[in-house]
Amino acid sequence: MKELTEVLEDWEAVIGLEVHAELTTLKTKMFCSCPIEFGADPNTHTCPVCLGMPGALPVPNKAAIESIVLAGLATNCDIEKHTMFYRKGYFYPDMAKNFQTTQGPLAFCMRGHLDLELSAKGATERVDVPKDDDGGYTTRIGITRIHMEEDAGKMTHLGGSEGRIDGAERSLVDYNRAGTPLIELVTEPDLRTPEEARAFMQKLRQIYLTLGISDCSMEEGSMRCDGNISLRRRGSKKLGVKTELKNINSFKNLHDGLAYEICRQAEVLESGGVIRQETRHWEPGAKRTIVMRVKETADDYRMFPDPDLAPFDLSDEFIENVRAKLPELPDAKKARFMESYGLPAYDAGELAGDVEIAQFFEEAAQDADAIVAKKIANLIINDVSAWANENATSISASKITPAALAALAKMLADDTISSKQGKEVLAALIGEGVDPEEYVKSHGMEQTTDTGAIETIVDELMAANPDKVEAYRGGKTGLQGFFMGQVMKQLGGQGNPKVISAIVTEKLKG
Repeated sequence: MKELTEVLEDWEAVIGLEVHAELTTLKTKMFCSCPIEFGADPNTHTCPVCLGMPGALPVPNKAAIESIVLAGLATNCDIEKHTMFYRKGYFYPDMAKNFQTTQGPLAFCMRGHLDLELSAKGATERVDVPKDDDGGYTTRIGITRIHMEEDAGKMTHLGGSEGRIDGAERSLVDYNRAGTPLIELVTEPDLRTPEEARAFMQKLRQIYLTLGISDCSMEEGSMRCDGNISLRRRGSKKLGVKTELKNINSFKNLHDGLAYEICRQAEVLESGGVIRQETRHWEPGAKRTIVMRVKETADDYRMFPDPDLAPFDLSDEFIENVRAKLPELPDAKKARFMESYGLPAYDAGELAGDVEIAQFFEEAAQDADAIVAKKIANLIINDVSAWANENATSISASKITPAALAALAKMLADDTISSKQGKEVLAALIGEGVDPEEYVKSHGMEQTTDTGAIETIVDELMAANPDKVEAYRGGKTGLQGFFMGQVMKQLGGQGNPKVISAIVTEKLKG
């Protein structure tokens, strides 16, 4: 197959996403009082309601409704005051009652949007938009709706390849997850590249985490994504036949699965074949998509209003009370970090996208000037976050405090210690929770900035090496390194390189 960049020169990809997020921060399921607990023993959190036993009556979870309204407000949606729940025919073993309670055409949240900022690196896949001076671009992605529904149970397929039902010896069903409140966000078909799809998912995850409505763990399945994709020749307005990629559980798999499907569809079309509307599964190991089933149509679901649930009305008071709970969202926080701390856009965005990291930064930088704030940001982004990722944990699991990080950043900004020494100190802060200033003193790390002492050493070296001084002034400027090395040697490696360099340069030039 052709490479993605080659395909996108002739074909335009039309991509829409369906993003499912479990409301894992709630205590109980959507329509019953069963607890929500990941990792509980199978089928221990079930009841007649979530199993669909005859005569069981569902009762909507008010906290879940608040969560979806929060999600809608945070994604610029219109909040619909009058909605209703439907029954959606669902003939799979992971839904014991053979239907899923969901919303129909009119959901709680309608007609929203998110603006995506693609960096130069992420912008390379898009060939039809003007780029800014930094090589990136901004694009608006429409949101059709965010609707509420209940999740299905979890199926585990034993035997076969990659745990799929195809070829499995047997399948197990855990109904603990059945009935868990689930919100599904459906985008307009406004995405044009796999990188845009990945960026959208990452931004949406940041928003949901900021709202505190879900843990958004893609590994545990509490956030997952289906991608709908079709191709059309560049310049054409007619939509092609789409395929759907199901249950993608990582940002990388989302990008790679969509990229493969774009290239696969292009190969089929260019060879004179046709694209079938079907559901496909991405196999990360084989780096390919395979057919799961022919895509159902809306008629196949046989949706009708749920007779056990009355139409749902949201009051103005309810909506405004939810609006008052909106925290500062990542985009607003990014803008504030840039203005208040003088951070560049990239640094501000990296910090603002994580609630815990953003709070840690603000505590560390509360009394810092712009230079120290930048040092603090760099330490968090490049070092502390790297440590957390390597250890599959968070900054709260370390022993470092905001005050200690601020003190380290100040010593680096003042050239009290070198950047190499700073990494050693940071490791001690993370692992042992030491006082950075005491650590530097006890380990003899303070760099000499005494200009008088440094000048004396340089003068003595120049007097002892007149031939090298003459050679330097004759054009062999690389000899500056000799003098700097000798100065640093006499200072036991504790000299400030910047100060030494300035003095050596000045004296050698005469």
